[in-house]
Order: sequence, then structure tokens, then C-alpha cells
Amino acid sequence: MSKNHETEHPKKAFGWAARDSSGVLSPFNFSRRATGDNDVALKILYCGICHSDLHAIKNEWGNSVYPIVPGHEIVGVVTEVGPKVKKFKVGDKVGVGCLVGACTNSNSCHSCKDGFENYCPEMILTYNALYHDGTITYGGYSDWLVVEDRFAVRFPDSVPMDKGAPLLCAGITVYAPLKYFNLNEPGKHIGIVGLGGLGHVAVKFAKAFGAKVTVISTSPSKEEEAIEHVGADEFLVSKNAEQMQAAMGTMDGIIDTVSAVHLLLPLISLLKSNGKLILVGAPEKPLELPVFPLIMGGRVIAGSCIGGMKDTQEMIDFAAEHNITAEVEVIKMDYVNTAMERLAKNDVRYRFVIDVAGTIKA
Repeated sequence: MSKNHETEHPKKAFGWAARDSSGVLSPFNFSRRATGDNDVALKILYCGICHSDLHAIKNEWGNSVYPIVPGHEIVGVVTEVGPKVKKFKVGDKVGVGCLVGACTNSNSCHSCKDGFENYCPEMILTYNALYHDGTITYGGYSDWLVVEDRFAVRFPDSVPMDKGAPLLCAGITVYAPLKYFNLNEPGKHIGIVGLGGLGHVAVKFAKAFGAKVTVISTSPSKEEEAIEHVGADEFLVSKNAEQMQAAMGTMDGIIDTVSAVHLLLPLISLLKSNGKLILVGAPEKPLELPVFPLIMGGRVIAGSCIGGMKDTQEMIDFAAEHNITAEVEVIKMDYVNTAMERLAKNDVRYRFVIDVAGTIKA
């Protein structure tokens, strides 16, 4: 028999949860664990809305466990620290992204040992996952959070907390592949597929690394926005055969942020020999993989999933140094269902962020 959500832990909490695959969110009383020796507790100030949240509340990936309190782009202020915590103190600004746990033996886990907790076989997600104690994790659409200090990052004072929150998912999702596939070198030509929550941040990071950046989109109407506002150098309409033909073989790498089913062949054709196409979007159905152009061009297709904690801290510090933030629309908590409807229609520029502390009401 399952425990009562309000009493399975000693500390009361309040948030908004989805109860079924309708995805409708509503007020939810639950509980969180007491602050442990290596934990930090934080009052949540802002939480970004990721497209993954929409997938999860509607069970579109088939792994949802209800009730779900979504949210993994969390920023707040530390309210309590465990006795063994040296990294943070009460009053510090902190961020929590997609991870709140991994294996407990980092000496034997190659991923954790190398700083890639995001690839640990026992990785624990911030919500809709089983924690070490056997209870379900609840995310940032809530008033407070307790997390092991290893999975929190110091949030720079110079980064606005509302505009910085999405970097904890969207930012690290694009920063890590740029770094690890050597696409962060000045002078590289980088393509960014899609100008949404991930894509617009990818443009900013690639430009900060000194790259020439081309946005690739199905929407001609986004050209002015991509170049004049976000900072891209060029814009390609993927449905325009002449434009795509002219750009063939010109790019060192492409970050593909699209989470809908789409053709890979036109993108592969844009790559130089030994070019790299990195997928960070997660379509619900398999994509068709054309092998011949990979073989003939020595090209690579790879995937990348968020990043480890060391890289997440490095990313947010890099963002602070280069004034990189997300373009956001700040909303009240009780607007969240409307926001999800709009997100499903791509009607947001480019990330919703919930003013949790200012608008959540128990």
C-alpha cells in the first residue's frame, strides 16, 4: 500500500501537480524529507517550464507516475544546510537542474567518476523518478526543495534569476555538446536547428565561443528574430531547396534541437567532411538514418543529454561572464495550464518561467 503523499516525509510542501494524462495541473499538498547531513534546503523563487514537463504530465513518453510535480529549471535561496555541507550557506543563491541523484559509489561508476552524472545508470531525475529512499521525486513547481549539495550549483549574482533559470536545462543541454564535440573553437561554422527554448540559447552560447552561427528553421518568419535579436549570422529555411543546396558542405557541426519527427538527410548534407550532427531533441518516434552520406563524408551523428554537475556549474559561470540569459515570459503559478496549452502550440518566446515565490498560494 502506497504512503500518503502528505505524510511520507516529515516536512510539509505545496506545489502544483498533474494527476493523470490529461496533464491538467492543480494545487497539491505533499511532503519532503528533512535536511540530511549533505543536503541543502532552498526556497524556490523561479522555475522554468521545459518541453519535457509537457511530455511528462501527458505521459507522452509512457513513463509517468502520477501525481507529478514537474519542474527542473529551479532557482532559489538556501534556507538550511546539513552539518557536512561546506559548499553552501544559508542565503546563497542556488540552482537545481534535471538531476537530484546518482549512484552512491562514484569510485566504481565510470560516469560519475569522470563527472558525467547525467550518464550514470542510476541517475535520478528531479521529478517523476525513484529516489534512494524509494519515494517519488517532485520538482520545482513547488514552494521549496531539499537536495544533496552535490546536485546544486552556485548561481552567479550577475545572472537574473528568472532569465537564468532555463539555463539549468536548456543551457547545459546545448553547452555540453558544443564543448565535448569540439564545436566551441573560434571560427567554427555551427548550425542550430530550431529557434525555440533550446535553439535560441544555443545560438548565444555558440556565438560566445566565437563561432559563425546559422539558424536552420522551417519558418521563414523567424529570420529577422534569429539575426537581429538572438544574434545569428545567417538563416536557412530548411524547406527552401535553393538555400539548402547553396549551404551544402559548409558547416563544422550542427546542434539539432527539434523534438518532432524530421528528416536528417538535408542536415547531414550541410556538414563538411568529418562534420558532426548532434541530436539534443527527443522525438517520440524513431528517425530515419541515411547511412550512405555518413560513410562517404566521414560524418558523425551523435546524441547528448544535459550535462554533469561540474559542467553545469561551468556553464552557468560562462553564461555570467558572457551575459547569456534566456528570453523568457514570466507567469503566475495559476497560469501554468494556459502556458502548457501555448507551449504545445509553440506559442512562447522562448521559455515560460513561473514566479513561484511571488505567486504560489497554499
